[in-house]
Amino acid sequence: MRHHKHNSILSMGKGKGKGKDKGTTAADGGGIWSGGAVDFSALPEGCIAHILSFTSPQDVCRSASVSSTFRSAAEADAVWERFLPLEYGDEISDAVSKIFPPFASKKELYFHLCRVPVLIHGGAKSFSLDKKTGKKCFMIAPRELFIVWGDAPRYWRWTSDPESRFVELAELLSVCWLEIRGKIETEMLSPGTLYAAYMVFKLTTSNGFQRQPVKVGVGLVGSEVTKQTAYLENVDSEWRQRHPIVSRGIGLFNLNRRRVTISTQVAMPHETTRNNAPAEDCSHRIVPKEREDGWLEVQLGVFFHDGRVNGELEMSVLEVKGGHWKSGLLIQGIEIRPKDLTT
Repeated sequence: MRHHKHNSILSMGKGKGKGKDKGTTAADGGGIWSGGAVDFSALPEGCIAHILSFTSPQDVCRSASVSSTFRSAAEADAVWERFLPLEYGDEISDAVSKIFPPFASKKELYFHLCRVPVLIHGGAKSFSLDKKTGKKCFMIAPRELFIVWGDAPRYWRWTSDPESRFVELAELLSVCWLEIRGKIETEMLSPGTLYAAYMVFKLTTSNGFQRQPVKVGVGLVGSEVTKQTAYLENVDSEWRQRHPIVSRGIGLFNLNRRRVTISTQVAMPHETTRNNAPAEDCSHRIVPKEREDGWLEVQLGVFFHDGRVNGELEMSVLEVKGGHWKSGLLIQGIEIRPKDLTT
């Protein structure tokens, strides 16, 4: 709806009709009315800024190309303040307020929060904004996750990584029972938003996840959650040697011209066992993709937050039936962000 409204605004701003609307007179010279359409470029800049604040960050950036008046209005603090979480008076607002002084405008602050997450809740979570929509994004730190045997040095090790946003990371040394769960209150999320949850991780040494599926799921605590099958190893080495992967999505950039990878699933031919019997259908595996920060992520599921029903949202990763030992999994956290429907 917003996108449609924005297109109407732009078209009316560009329209230059020759006739006059029935509601205008020769005395007013047509005013903002021209040929039966509204010429928004004739409105005061403050009025245009107010209208733009009801669209989206992406629409505001696009509107700057309409005219010099729109371009100036699109820079106004009144526009970008609507996209910042400054009105809630909670810890997020406090954290954002503390980093505001170094920035010359609210627009600069907005894009900073899109690029650089802010730690909240004593470092237990990070907060950022989705660049296209301004919706809130969170990542739950490993220390806030429920990890079976996570405090047993024989199975898990707590370490650090200079490329992580959190002080401590969880490194899997060796387990046969893998169970990881994370929770977040839905009232922290932006209402009317389809969210997706991802486990963000790296694979180090021999890990035991080749061809080994894990069960992932997202849902409200106390409700039935549909589990999906995913893989933490993208493609097994044997298949990779026989079928080299060609990079897709080259040349796609977001608003900051940073390249993104768009594929979360890899289409693979049907595999066969040694006796040529058909194996599992691998045509639509949920596999990791590489993030622009160099980490891997695998989608755990989606959740639509309508803003009316609040509770705890739980995300899980399970591998408890295989019975074999697994290692080499370095977990940065579980991220919850708006689902990108273009990928």
